[in-house]
Amino acid sequence: MRFVKQQLAYAAFILALAFTFAMPAAAQDLKIGVVSLPALIERAPQTKATMDALQEEFAPRQRELVAKQKEYEELAGKAQKDFAVMGETERRNAEKDLRDLQREVTRLQNELREDLNLRQNEEYGLLQRAMLKEVQDYAQQQGYDLIVGDGVLYVNNSVNITEEVLRVVEANYQATSAR
Repeated sequence: MRFVKQQLAYAAFILALAFTFAMPAAAQDLKIGVVSLPALIERAPQTKATMDALQEEFAPRQRELVAKQKEYEELAGKAQKDFAVMGETERRNAEKDLRDLQREVTRLQNELREDLNLRQNEEYGLLQRAMLKEVQDYAQQQGYDLIVGDGVLYVNNSVNITEEVLRVVEANYQATSAR
């Protein structure tokens, strides 16, 4: 039994030694690149176009909110001036109207913020998928074996291909926008 264990240990040692010398040779044949996906998304023209579209989509609701806020401020200012000459019932009604309007303004703000956040997250997810597809297409066209993204602690500039991918993304965007 002892002899078998020694032979297995010797075989494992020889195998590990063979892999140690074989790995550097195999690693030299790999074409590896690193892409910073957050930087790519941040600088891609699609991101600006998407954010502009979202601003346009939510502009009417934003204007409605601003108008309600202005209405509340005007009503509050008017009520402050008139409180001194109002009767008790008038004052309670004016305070109730102010509270109701303040609640409506707060509700509109919260709905707008939630809806905008939801749409931004949806669009960001679409952008991420589109950028991943662009990176994959670039990697295949350029013959890369491995593209590494997030979680990289150090990158030599010679393997950082974020700029090259960004140029391709911009060119593809301009080509599709020109149609």
